[in-house]
Amino acid sequence: MVKILAADIGGTNSRFALFEARGTGLEMLDSIWLQTHGARTFPELVEQLWDSDFPVRPGTFDAAVLAPAGAVYHGVTCPHLPNAPWGMDLREVDFGTSAVRLINDFSAQAYACRTAAVDDALAIQIGEPVEGETIGVIGAGTGLGYSALLRSGDKWVALPSEGGHMAFPFVGLDEVEYAEFNRIESGRNWPEGDSVVTGLGLRLVHRFLTGEDLAPKEISAKLMPDSETTKWYARFYARACRNWAIGLMTTGGLFIAGGVAAKNPMFVQVPEFMEEFHNSHVYQDFLHTVPVKLNANEASGLFGAAFYGAQMLAGRSEGA
Repeated sequence: MVKILAADIGGTNSRFALFEARGTGLEMLDSIWLQTHGARTFPELVEQLWDSDFPVRPGTFDAAVLAPAGAVYHGVTCPHLPNAPWGMDLREVDFGTSAVRLINDFSAQAYACRTAAVDDALAIQIGEPVEGETIGVIGAGTGLGYSALLRSGDKWVALPSEGGHMAFPFVGLDEVEYAEFNRIESGRNWPEGDSVVTGLGLRLVHRFLTGEDLAPKEISAKLMPDSETTKWYARFYARACRNWAIGLMTTGGLFIAGGVAAKNPMFVQVPEFMEEFHNSHVYQDFLHTVPVKLNANEASGLFGAAFYGAQMLAGRSEGA
């Protein structure tokens, strides 16, 4: 029985939780949310954690796993969080244990697929899951996250990815016109997943189609299944999902995570979503077999980070 400090460091919120690991099970004992932009540096954020009423201090847990929304190097640094004002370096903070790692936030979402966090995931397509084979994870929120979970012996390994910054594909004259609109309005070098299938993307496609400049929350409140914004956004989301499913050959399934679909499941339930997901002249049959689930559990990143921590501690124990 060990205790693990898990964190999901996003562009808006930094979530922390204390877990107890017993065998293959994880129990969340307590949690706290802090404002990411409420700290000027990573060490300041951690000081806010120590100063809070959250029941952890350095040395009171066996491992710490933090999952920032940015590229992680060597498990130690995340020099730049694209949607936050600072980066992270574990060497700047004393956690009271040497079992401390950074993993990408969507690597954590991938590990969460092996925990109770996905027990209530909504089936979008039942498919034909193959146990032990590649699982894909994708999710839109402030950014667009990608990951995959691969079996390696008796352990699971998550593939880190910054796929949200890949160029996004568009089809047809209307979409090409939108692509240029998106590029100019987002200020990016090119339209990318982070500017198309995110909260920002929802805002931009709605403005392109209607002329209304509204916040994503305001747009969500007024959308209906037959709204053009809904259809376009669902099509874009499905295209990102389809490409990731084909790129990985996700015979183990595809999980959709992130705040956009969690708050607006309509985007993955309207007919346009599955029509676009199946739209492949080569892999249509395969795409019909992929189990697709919506994971709306806001704590799943924390569960995934804790799962990684439990695996890490088990590996150290085996190597002792």
